Amino acid sequence: MPVKKSTKTEETKPEKKLRVIKGTVVSDKMDKTIVARVDTLKKHPKYHKRYTSSKKYKVHDPKNQFKIGDKVDFVSCRPISKDKQWKVVY
Repeated sequence: MPVKKSTKTEETKPEKKLRVIKGTVVSDKMDKTIVARVDTLKKHPKYHKRYTSSKKYKVHDPKNQFKIGDKVDFVSCRPISKDKQWKVVY
C-alpha cells in the first residue's frame, strides 16, 4: 500500500485548553471593561492558618452586560489593551 502524504490542509493542531477563571465584578465604570476580583484560599507554610488572597483582572465585556456583584467566568485571549487580556465567557 502506498503511504499517503499529509498536506497542510489536513493537519489539525490540537485545541488549546483554555483556563476558565471565576470571579466577582467589583467595577463596571469603564466602557466595555469590567474589573473582576478572584479570591483564593491559601495556607500559611509555618503557622498553617488559612487566609484569603485576592487578585483583580481587567476583563473585556463587549456588551456592557455585567454589573457590580455579578459572578463572571472569563478566559485568556490576545492582548486587547495594555492591561486587558481576558474576555468574558457568555
